[in-house]
Amino acid sequence: IEAAVKAAREAFPGWSSRSPQERSRVLNQVADLLEQSLEEFAQAESKDQGKTLALARTMDIPRSVQNFRFFASSILHHTSECTQMDHLGCMHYTVRTPVGVAGLISPWNLPLYLLTWKIAPAMAAGNTVIAKPSELTSVTAWMLCKLLNKAGVPPGVVNIVFGAGPRVGEALVSHPEVPLISFTGSQPTAERITQLSAPYCKKLSLELGGKNPAIVFEDANLDECVPATVRSSFANQGEICLCTSRIFVQKSIYSEFLKRFVEATREWKVGIPSDPLASMGALISKAHLEKVRSYVKKALAEGAQIRCGEGVDKLSLPARNQAGYFMLPTVITDIKDESCCMTEEIFGPVTCVVPFDSEEEVIERANSVKYGLAATVWSGNVGRVHRVAKKLQAGLVWTNSWLIRELNLPFGGMKSSGIGREGAKDSYDFFTEIKTITIKH
Repeated sequence: IEAAVKAAREAFPGWSSRSPQERSRVLNQVADLLEQSLEEFAQAESKDQGKTLALARTMDIPRSVQNFRFFASSILHHTSECTQMDHLGCMHYTVRTPVGVAGLISPWNLPLYLLTWKIAPAMAAGNTVIAKPSELTSVTAWMLCKLLNKAGVPPGVVNIVFGAGPRVGEALVSHPEVPLISFTGSQPTAERITQLSAPYCKKLSLELGGKNPAIVFEDANLDECVPATVRSSFANQGEICLCTSRIFVQKSIYSEFLKRFVEATREWKVGIPSDPLASMGALISKAHLEKVRSYVKKALAEGAQIRCGEGVDKLSLPARNQAGYFMLPTVITDIKDESCCMTEEIFGPVTCVVPFDSEEEVIERANSVKYGLAATVWSGNVGRVHRVAKKLQAGLVWTNSWLIRELNLPFGGMKSSGIGREGAKDSYDFFTEIKTITIKH
């Protein structure tokens, strides 16, 4: 970390003085090289993280390419503000300057995608970077270093340091010459980062976990809702902070929804990541698999029912993969809102389905947890969609859809799901300092 800080500080004057057009060209070159290496990166990420190769090919790596292209373009179109006070003969305008060395810490579930989502805007704004990828999934970050060199990124502009959080991460967030920290990960780690960085008044962006509800009203289109909600519950083995883990269904359609949802869940194939027919791959580690399974055991102990998945259905894998960290998508019912399965982030292929009566009731129940990252509302009633979306305590609310992202728009959560927003303008605000200049003429 000390060597990385020294390199980043030495590179900062040169990189920050480059025009937005020059920085944009470098970012576009990185995007081109990454796109040319898409299959190589997809193969590496699938093996490194356990996700299906199909998901890495169609989501993770293409979106990493898009991150570089998007911020290469958006940096060219930011404008500053100017106002005049004629009676005093004054003009006021704002300028933005890069903050300096940006400390970026990314998680293991979407390794390259979330790493580039931080690196690209930080570079575009003129900062130099020290990135710490998860120690569990470091391969694509290491591969990216070669592309950054090939694209002509000057030495010291991007420094990637590999290691565990308690050693490398803490050295980074507590370093007095790293004024900005962007972190995506768990709430306990975010609390530690806040404590360590507080003496230095650092700028912080914390994108944390969620316990995301889906609310299915009786007028929902179940032909669209059921497959989309299966996907939102179990995509990437449920290891996405935006995944649905609580499904509230209006009582009049509860039985029909549950029947169709369980049937559709059972159609999801758990297989080796290279299997083109697999919907889910392996979880990240043995410890994480045991943690996720422990929630299912707790639910059973509380009297809940397991409708499909863990302990109910048989997991079929090739003989050489049977010791891997695979788990069937699991649906739990007959569970109380106070259960840890309904309040804590499981971060695995487990979701709970419960009935509700009224609009007011379900809003209160959906908001009853400490998290507030994302939510989904399924209804054909436009008025209801607007009412409910506004009252839900979530930074992102999708209606009749899931995981549709527009990078210009703010991304982030409420309550214990973090602070700060990411998106074109929000990232530009975070990675720059705003200076007001007044001229009297």
